[in-house]
Amino acid sequence: MAVIANILVAIVALLHAWFLVLEMVLWTKPLGLRTFRNSPERAAQTAVLAANQGLYNGFLAAGLVWGLSYPDPSAALHIKTFFLLCVIVAGAYGAWSVSRRILMIQALPAAVALAALWLA
Repeated sequence: MAVIANILVAIVALLHAWFLVLEMVLWTKPLGLRTFRNSPERAAQTAVLAANQGLYNGFLAAGLVWGLSYPDPSAALHIKTFFLLCVIVAGAYGAWSVSRRILMIQALPAAVALAALWLA
């Protein structure tokens, strides 16, 4: 079960690394425009905010990778738990303030990973 939990944590980390790319690099590109349902004008106006948001997603990914690679299992559990809870809170806030889709795309995978982590 621990291996499955760590695979799920890694998936959440990869998702957040992808969110970083979408928000920092692809925000004004066709893929970013489609993903976030933005017009080119709105994307240009919000690119700096999106890049900042992408940076935070990168920090979440980095924290999860840190937890996955930390040598002490007890401390690693705490690190992964903390960052997964951060992802869940960010996803819940995003669902409340922006779009319910965020709950499914961001918070749900983190909640599943957290449950698996605690059950392991």
